This record gives sequence, C-alpha cells and structure tokens, in this order.
Amino acid sequence: MNDSPEPELSRGLDLETDPALAAAVLEIEAHVASEGWDGPARLFALVDTAALVEAEPALATMMGLDAPDQDGSLTPIEQDQVPVTTQLEEVLQTTAWPEGVTGCAAVVERLVLPPDADGKIPEDAEAAAEFAKAHPDRQEVRIVAGATRAGATYCALRLKAHDDDQSVIGGVDLVPELLELLRITLDENPEGDE
Repeated sequence: MNDSPEPELSRGLDLETDPALAAAVLEIEAHVASEGWDGPARLFALVDTAALVEAEPALATMMGLDAPDQDGSLTPIEQDQVPVTTQLEEVLQTTAWPEGVTGCAAVVERLVLPPDADGKIPEDAEAAAEFAKAHPDRQEVRIVAGATRAGATYCALRLKAHDDDQSVIGGVDLVPELLELLRITLDENPEGDE
C-alpha cells in the first residue's frame, strides 16, 4: 500500500487546486514548522520531480526521489537565504526563475491584526510595524505561498497560537498580493514586451 500523503491531501482540496503544488507547499510548511518560529523569510524553487530525476539522477537518488510514485510531483529546492535586512517583497521584485523551474514558493512570518484595526493603522511603514507589534489582539502567522508557471496557486497558514498540523489552513488565494509577486517572478515576459 502507498504511504504517500495524497489520499488525505485530496480530501481538503477543491477543483481549483493543483494537487502537486498543494503537496509541495504543505511539505515546505511542515519542514519549516519543524524548525520553530521566528525564522527568516525563505524562498524555494519548485521543479518537476521527473525532470529532476532525469537531469540529475545521482542527486535525485541522494534526495530519495528516484521512486516511481514521484511522477507528477514537484520538488522544493531552497534558495540562498533571504537577507535579514531585506523584505521578502523586495527580493521578489528582483527575482526571475530559469526555464527549468516549474514554480516557486515563499515562506514569511507576519503579524496579523483583527479587522477592526484597519482604520487605525498608520500609513508610515515603521509606525505601522510598531502599531502591529503593540496591538493586544495581534496574531503571529507563518505564510507559505506557492505559484506555478501554469497559473496555479496554493497557500498554507499556521497561527502561532494554534501551532499544530491539524490547524494549518490551506487555500488557493489566501494571500493574493504575495501570490501575485510570486507569479511575476515566473513570468517569462514581465515587461509585457512581445
């Protein structure tokens, strides 16, 4: 019997969800969660596992990716660490992926405020960050967002207050602005030139 997570994963997916992308995002989320909180932003390339096995058989074997049940899956490959002094959004604005990359995913921790705080947040970025840190109803959340060249997206969110695998929330459009930045990094023609 196959021990892969696909049967359990498929119960929580709707028709819009790319199961390979969702599995990769959830794999990244579980990996990052195992390292605890207060980590840096992280960036991953998502490559077609079958293509990786064909192009780099020794590496694939070392990674345990040479099993036939890997067909149709995506393998996350972590990139160099995002500089601590740079916001992930800034890094994504200067990122472009080579042709062999099927998709990408980003991990970032943020403070989330309740909806009633919206009108009270200062416009200045530094003041807004201080406001969020001091707000009594703030929640810490880890976001893992992924996108593919084919246009699929998937996100996984984990609240620090509910830090267990069963409380991870998944969906295709949970953080639209971050997903759009990820999509742009995959755009082969970002300037719109023909």
